[in-house]
Amino acid sequence: MVEKIQKTTYLEMLKKMLQIRYFEEQVDQFYMLGEVHGTGHLYIGQEATAVGSIMAINKDDLITSTHRGHGHCIAKGASLDLMMAELLGKATGYCKGKGGSMHIADISLGILGANGIVGGGIAIATGAALAVKEQKTNQIVLCFFGDGATNQGVFHESLNMASIWKLPVLYIIENNKYGMGFPVSKAVNIDNLSQRAYSYGMKGLTIDGNDVVGVYTTVSKLAQEVREGSGPILLECQTYRWKGHSRMDAERYRTKEEVESWKAKCPIKAFKKYLVQNNIADIAEIDLIESRVKQEIAKAGKFAKESALPAPESAMEDVYADADRGATL
Repeated sequence: MVEKIQKTTYLEMLKKMLQIRYFEEQVDQFYMLGEVHGTGHLYIGQEATAVGSIMAINKDDLITSTHRGHGHCIAKGASLDLMMAELLGKATGYCKGKGGSMHIADISLGILGANGIVGGGIAIATGAALAVKEQKTNQIVLCFFGDGATNQGVFHESLNMASIWKLPVLYIIENNKYGMGFPVSKAVNIDNLSQRAYSYGMKGLTIDGNDVVGVYTTVSKLAQEVREGSGPILLECQTYRWKGHSRMDAERYRTKEEVESWKAKCPIKAFKKYLVQNNIADIAEIDLIESRVKQEIAKAGKFAKESALPAPESAMEDVYADADRGATL
């Protein structure tokens, strides 16, 4: 049975959603200024799915992320400073400036890594779920991926294996309506992507991914079932990304009117309204949290900009083969 949500939990949800939103806005600005090189995939608009899901699990539970992974990492507690430094390619970043946007990981927090390969985290999450089951740690794994990944072979292979072995993994589809620029309505011939669970003898359900309270309540219940040995579950969270697929996306596949209609469903604005209307928090409390988050993001940006670039000789460190010795490390 899902316990009543405490005020501190509500406010932590708001804080994390705001951290994701302002972090991504700062990253977007750095892109425009030429401070971040390479591509990037922003999570703006999808904050409720990451926060509602990850707030509903235990701290020692595990997650796998995607190429659009900043939101998942922040929701799981990753350092804003280290993340921002990594995106700017600085030595103080999570991967010493070598991984960039799509490869942030923090094993100590249960973040098994973002992944530049579409669906790349699905098999990793399935393997991690097998490991924790064998070790009897009572942990579960949340596996995030987009609607496009459900057409990858690894999706079907992993769900089949997880179902046969009753692995403790909750697969979460973040259906933001487009795989790059291709609408999901033209990529599949079913109403809800969660229907694919039935082929593997799994529970599957679809919810509003922009409702953070609904996501939290649903995932709390499903996580408990998975932890108690029900086997894997497939959850589809319907949401929408406000920005393009990546920084180079001209967005010719969707109209401005469509984007604006989804912005009107902003998960953060909706949650603020919910908090006030239900007498959970007043405007002053909300404004204070927002002000503190803005300060945190400014601090992270300053930390990243002032951090040193990696030394040229460090290019040969943290690799699988040592070029000097020719030996596998």
